[in-house]
Amino acid sequence: MPEIADAYLATRGRVRALLEAAGPSAAGLPVPATPQWTVHDVVAHLAGVATDLTEGRLDGLATDEWTDAQVARSRELTVAQLLDLWDEHGAGVDAVADSFGAAGGQLLADAASHEHDLRGALHAPGARDSDAVAIGFRFVCAGVRRNRGAVDAPALLIRHEAGEKVLGDGEPGAWLTTTRFEVLRATTGRRTLDEIRDYEWEGDARPELLVITSMFAPRAAPLGE
Repeated sequence: MPEIADAYLATRGRVRALLEAAGPSAAGLPVPATPQWTVHDVVAHLAGVATDLTEGRLDGLATDEWTDAQVARSRELTVAQLLDLWDEHGAGVDAVADSFGAAGGQLLADAASHEHDLRGALHAPGARDSDAVAIGFRFVCAGVRRNRGAVDAPALLIRHEAGEKVLGDGEPGAWLTTTRFEVLRATTGRRTLDEIRDYEWEGDARPELLVITSMFAPRAAPLGE
């Protein structure tokens, strides 16, 4: 996916513009999509991922312990300082991101998800058709395919704003019409099961399999995005 570096750089730029517009007072706002974190904590995680990747701190990659350490070590930094840190180490990630393969998709799925978590906290929706969302969508679709394959569910064809994607082998036995943004939000635990069931499904839907349950759980209450 040769566009990973460009998409990651663009994500950093959008998040910086969003937070600079919000001002320093936004740092302590809660982030409903990640209820244990504030705006400051989410930015600390985003900067921490880039820092850990460039400095080789990969033990426990993507675990709660790994991300909690990123937040904890950044308590004394301002959001502005964290954005600078993210740009500094993000440039190092950019230089090698196009060689990441599937891991690049995970990087973008995480960054895009948290961009929209911040947008939700700041009531500033936008960028739902970004390259980061498109790349993140491709990544999470692999998890949905695994979910369906594990229970012998038929292939799922997703119709979205840019085309179609089939998850699974053989002829599709289920169809979903929605956006790539919605798939990214649903698979990563930003939607309730009722919201997912209300999507436009056909065939052997099994909507609960849209959530990548090995990493996420459906929300208990809607975010109202």
